Amino acid sequence: MDKDVLLKLAKLIEDRRASKPKESYVKSLLEGGNETINKKIYEEALELIEASSTNDSTKKKKVIHETADLWFHTMVLLVNEGIKFEDILVELETRLGTSGHEEKSSRKKN
Repeated sequence: MDKDVLLKLAKLIEDRRASKPKESYVKSLLEGGNETINKKIYEEALELIEASSTNDSTKKKKVIHETADLWFHTMVLLVNEGIKFEDILVELETRLGTSGHEEKSSRKKN
């Protein structure tokens, strides 16, 4: 497995800005702006919640699939906002070793 797959996907999404909406799903999302992208994120988040709420033999596969969809559409939003995926990775890295409670309470101070 290529551990840089998310970085490669982020680059591909960025590259799709130059394509035509009829040729690229990503381009059509970007042209729809945050309203269109946010609708997809909301839809995918709900589908992930539904998948994780099931108790059948396909639950794991469904959760993996819906998580991938949610991550993908979130990455499209980041590109639309001009946020580099690496910036998210840096943010996550700064949180390593920090209690979630501490991190959340620190946001209230800022």
